[in-house]
This record gives sequence, C-alpha cells and structure tokens, in this order.
Amino acid sequence: MKKTALLSLLLFTFIGCSESFDVDLPFGEKESINPGIENAFASTYKPMQSEPVLFKSANIYDGLGGEYFNYDLLISDGKISELGKSLSEEGVLVVDASNKWITPGIIDIHSHMGVYSAPGVSTSSDGNEATSPVTAEVWAEHSLWTQDPQFALALKGGVTSFHVLPGSANLFGGRGTTFKNISQNIIQAMKFPDAPHSLKMACGENPKRVYGNRKQSPSTRMGNMAGYRNAWIDAVEYTDGMNETDPDRRPTRDLGMDTLMGVLNGEILIQNHCYRAEEMAMMIELSKEFNYKVTTFHHAVEAYKIADLLADEGICAAMWADWWGFKHEAYDMVQANIAIIDQARNGTGCAIVHSDDAVGIQHLNQEASKAMAAGNRAGYDISKAHAMRWITSNPAKAAGILDQTGSIEIGKDADVVLWTGNPFSIYSRAEKVLVDGALAFDMNDPTVQPITDFDLGIIQPQTNRAQ
Repeated sequence: MKKTALLSLLLFTFIGCSESFDVDLPFGEKESINPGIENAFASTYKPMQSEPVLFKSANIYDGLGGEYFNYDLLISDGKISELGKSLSEEGVLVVDASNKWITPGIIDIHSHMGVYSAPGVSTSSDGNEATSPVTAEVWAEHSLWTQDPQFALALKGGVTSFHVLPGSANLFGGRGTTFKNISQNIIQAMKFPDAPHSLKMACGENPKRVYGNRKQSPSTRMGNMAGYRNAWIDAVEYTDGMNETDPDRRPTRDLGMDTLMGVLNGEILIQNHCYRAEEMAMMIELSKEFNYKVTTFHHAVEAYKIADLLADEGICAAMWADWWGFKHEAYDMVQANIAIIDQARNGTGCAIVHSDDAVGIQHLNQEASKAMAAGNRAGYDISKAHAMRWITSNPAKAAGILDQTGSIEIGKDADVVLWTGNPFSIYSRAEKVLVDGALAFDMNDPTVQPITDFDLGIIQPQTNRAQ
C-alpha cells in the first residue's frame, strides 16, 4: 500500500452522498428498562436525493418468486411506486430496460466488511474480541471502518444492504448490525433505520480451539454448551432484576447482560455460526431451555441433515453454494444443501446464500445460480424466480428488515438493481444500482462509480475509461 494513499484518509464519501441527521431508534417505540439503551448509537441514515424513475419494458424478479416479462417499474420518493404494463411516462426520468432484468437489491446476511477491512493488515483486524469466551458486550459497528474500499466493490455487485457480524472466536461474539450500502463519514449514517441488532453466537471448533489453546474453558464441545448455559442463567437473573419495579433493587448495568437481555426480550436476533447438524439441534434445545429464538444458522454445512427440523422451527440457514472441506466440521457437505433446506416441508424452508467473504459478496448472484443448478441436478424443480429469494427476501427476513426491503412490492424501499442480462448468467453485470431510489452506481457513468479517498493515488481517474 502506497504511503500517498494512506495519507489521503481525511475525507471519505461516495460521490453524490448526502449528510445525514435524522434519528431512528433501533427497536421502535418499546419502552426501555434502562433509559438510553435504545438511543445509543442510533441510526442517522438519510437517503440520498432522488427523482422519479420509470424503467420501461423490463423483465423482473420480485424476490418473492414472481417473474414478470416486459413490465414497467415506477420508483418515486425513494419507494417502489407502481409495477405494471404501459405506465405513464409523464414527468419522470425514463430508462429503457428492454431485454434487461430488474431485481431487488442483494442483501448479504453474513459480512465482515468494515471490521476486517481492506487492506488486510493486523491493525485493521477488528472483528474478534478474543479475550474471553463471552464478549456479548461488544458491538461490531464500533469496529467498523467507514473508509473500507470493499463497500464499493460490493455495491458494484448489486449489494444494497449487508449485515456485519463479529467473528466466531467466542461463544458470544457480540452484536451485529445491518447497513445500507451508501457509505458515509460516520457509522450511524450508514445504519439501516429500525433494523434490529443481532447477537453473534458460535459453536463447534472455533471457540474451543481459541480458548482451549490457552488452557482455559471451553476446550471441548461440552465446554461450549456449559459456557452458553451459564451465560444464559446469568442473563435470566439480570433480566428479572431489571424488571423490578423498585429501582434500588435493580442490578448495576452490564453491557453484556444488556445484549443477552435484549435477546430474551425478543429485541435482538440470534445469528449462530454452526456447521454440524447435531450441534444445531443442541442450540435449538438450548434456545428452548431459556425461551429465546434462533433466527439463522450460519455456514450450516450439515443443515441438509436436519432440514425438516429447521423448517418446523422457522429457522433460516445461511450457506455457501460450494465452499466446504477447509476444516473437519466442514467436511460433510453436499452441493444440494441450499436446495434441500429450501424445499423442506413442502418448500417452507428458509434458505439463504451468504458470503462471509469480501470477494464472494461481489457475485452473490452467481453463487445463487450455482446453488440452484446443484438443486436441480439433485432432482428439485427450482426456478430462477424462486432462487432469487435466497439473496433478497430471505436474508431480509433473517435481518429483520423484510417489511422495508428485500422484494419489489409497492411501498417498500426502492433498493433495486438493473442487470445487463439475466442475473443468473455469469455474463450479466449490475448496470445500475439504486438505494432508496437514488442512483448509487452506474456502470456506464464514471461519475456515479464510487471511489473512496483511500483509493486515491491507487486507482487512475475513470472519466475517460471505456465502458
């Protein structure tokens, strides 16, 4: 990395981004036991300015399994306004989308962008607070580097929202946060309004390896389970204490217990790193013991073995299309894993294609295509329109933001991508990416191709580059 580039970090913004001051509470209107918890580090995200846009004669996947040919899509005031045939062109910017495809913006439920930022140097390795098996007190957003060039690369791949998690060194790794892919100078200005926090948990090899090597607990999988249970016992007592009507009888505020209490109160979603089938089943039993809900199992290489159980429990599985075998608990993989989860219990399963990787996030559409092809080879009949759910509405559901984004429905945020061809083709590219109806990336317009100040001096000006 050139020193000149490292010295160019004073300012950072995507071209065209606006300042942001509106405040939204992450948990809505719920009254807080501890005043100020919900207000702490609240979103100040404000959409960029936009104008009404009419995409004409597009082919559309709505992210819910619907497929529309030669349809018009009207976007106004940052929202999906109208979907139909021969919509009026009066007073709007018209974009000819003939022979092109429109989809909801891609959402990655498992990202470490910003906390394991580029360039990958030790001073920016901020994803794991590997100092104790239980670090529920930390928040991934407090490590986020807003100048990470990876945000722009993901945007060029059609990613409009992403969920950033701590790493998997700990039994309880801390809080995760969802972001709109419009980078700003401050973290709160990127936070997705009203999106719930998550709690990252990890089972299996990672926590027992990290702490067992230090001659402390956990060093086994049974040590993992004991560690979870002890923490939840403390969290139940803390929650009961915080519910005391007499303030003098409430415990001293504890940041880690605040997070666990948020899970018990249904305000914080569990995102659980877990590979093996029997361990996922045990984590479900653990959730029943302490009366909380697992939202998603991540990586879930052996999810296919318990597909019906996951569907019955309403738990999503976020998986890779074909990455496996890099450690012992990742050996027992089948390429139809995603399709099997999707088709469980008459198609009621919740399958997600995730990245966990700064390169993979740039082509999640292709990863979904690989997973769909593997499922169809295994004998399932999965359409492209259906598979689009794996990178749009299903991750939105897992992040708790499906009411706002993840599908092309009237009234939802206009987070959409115009593709040069069918997005399941390796030859298709994201031509235009809109976030809340504002053009955030345009393949054919160098002035709407985000370049960070960190990149200056490395990337040559693109004003004369042939597209």
